[in-house]
Parts: sequence; C-alpha cells; structure tokens
Amino acid sequence: MTTPTTSAAPAPARAAPVETPLRRFLADFCASKLALLGVALLLVTVGAALFAPWIAPQNPFDIATLDILDSKLPPGSVSGDGSMTYWLGTDGQARDVFSAILYGMRTSLMVGTISVLAAFAIGATVGLIAAYFGGRIDAFLMRAVDIQLSFPAILVALILLAILGKGVDKVIIALVVVQWAYFARAARGAALVERGKEYVEAARCMSLGWGRVLFRHVLPNCMPPLIVIATIDLAHAIALEATLSFLGVGVPVTEPSLGMLISNGFEYLLSGLYWISFFPGIALAMAIVAINLVGDHLRDVLNPHNAA
Repeated sequence: MTTPTTSAAPAPARAAPVETPLRRFLADFCASKLALLGVALLLVTVGAALFAPWIAPQNPFDIATLDILDSKLPPGSVSGDGSMTYWLGTDGQARDVFSAILYGMRTSLMVGTISVLAAFAIGATVGLIAAYFGGRIDAFLMRAVDIQLSFPAILVALILLAILGKGVDKVIIALVVVQWAYFARAARGAALVERGKEYVEAARCMSLGWGRVLFRHVLPNCMPPLIVIATIDLAHAIALEATLSFLGVGVPVTEPSLGMLISNGFEYLLSGLYWISFFPGIALAMAIVAINLVGDHLRDVLNPHNAA
C-alpha cells in the first residue's frame, strides 16, 4: 500500500515595493556621485556651523579669551600658555582661524537662508498673482521684474547698503531685493502652464477665492522650478554677502561672516601670512560648490522634460 505524497504549496510571491514619486526621486538622486558628494559637503558645512559653539576650541569674538601675543601665528602653532593648538593659525587679532571660520559660516548661512526664503515668498506671490489675473496687473508686475533684472545685483545691493547702513538685517533686505525677481519670473511661467488646467477651472467654478486657488492648488504644482532656483540662489546669496562684507559694507564686525574674515587677512597676503584669508576662502568655496552640486542635480531630476 502506497501513501500519497503531498507537495508543499509554493510560497506566495512577495509584492514588489510601490514606486512612489519620493522613492523615485531618492533613487535618481543617489545614482549621482556628484550629488552625493554635494550632500556630504553640505551636511558637513551646515553641521559645523550649527554646532560651532561646541566644536570650536575658542570663541574667537570673546575678547577675554584672546592673547595678543598669539596673533599672526602660522598653522600648527601652540598658544603661548600651551593650552591649545592653532591648527589653521591665528589672525591679526589673535583669533583662532578655525574657530573664526565655524562662527563665520553660521553668519553666512543664516543670512543666505533667510534672504532666499524671504525672496521666495515675495517673488512667488508676485509671479502667481501676475499669471492668475493677467492683463494690466501682469504687465505692470512683469515690467517691475524686468527693471529689477536689468541692474547688476552687486550694484543694487551696494546702493541699498549705502542708504540703509551696515547690519545683518540690512544685508538681508538688500539680498531679498536683488533676488525676488528670479522667483517671480519662474513662478509666473509655471503658473501660466497650470492656469489652463482642469483643476483650476474646477476651483473657479466652485467659487473658491483666488488666494486659496493660488496658494493651495497652483503653488504646489509650481514648486519644482522654484526649489531649483532657491537652491542656486542660496549659493548666489552667500557669495554676494561675502563680496559685500569683503568690500566693508556688509555685516558688522560684531557678527563677522566668511567674507569679512577673508577681508581681514587681505592686507597680510603680500607679507606671507596667507592662512588668514586662504582658509576662510576655502570654506566659502566648499559651501558654494556643495550647494551648486545639489542644485544642479535637483534641476536635472525635477525637470519635467527629463521625466520618463
């Protein structure tokens, strides 16, 4: 007598993960080594700026901790009392260059980020209103954008700071004024495409207010180009702030940025004290390159013409 054999039922196939837009975006982003390099550099830069009070071996702007005998020491020198090593040297005020870079990075990133966010809010609002209403409102607002873009950014910023004076808030205002037009033009172009779509017509038929239609329905669909511009403009804002501070019309001495640190060492370059300006310049370049690497890849990923 033979016993019937029963074959084991096959295991159910594991369902494939659902490909969401976020998953696809992360996969495209991680596929680029340059983008990952930019993210890594950006994380190091932002982390160093945020945790500067805990990372920096010295508060470079606390006069009580400075010893004038330690001024202009080359990289790797030891302080007079032997308590610390100046790995990147000291400047003319006996400040540790490494600590000064960390604190200066905080100011540069803070000024750049706030100015870009404010310019984003103002420019996107102007662009959306121009596209939605059209006609004379569109013509008036876009002529204002054209006038703004016809002047060099550095010239406008210099004129504004000559009128307003020094100060972190004054620099932020100047940067907002020279950047909002880029967001306005990009938001208008994207909103013109969205304005004729069915969901906008449906929202109008439901008698929704123009503010709700623009900011709740149209703006989210206009975000990809605005995000790319915001990323690139962040690097531009940091570079422009550094230029203004280097020229002596930017942030005050009490809240120095990387541009001011570079300016402080400029007079010593010909005497061989290169480290006072060189290392802050390297930090500034690293931050700008990191942001541009991320922004360039965001442009490629978020460009609808490149979507499969």
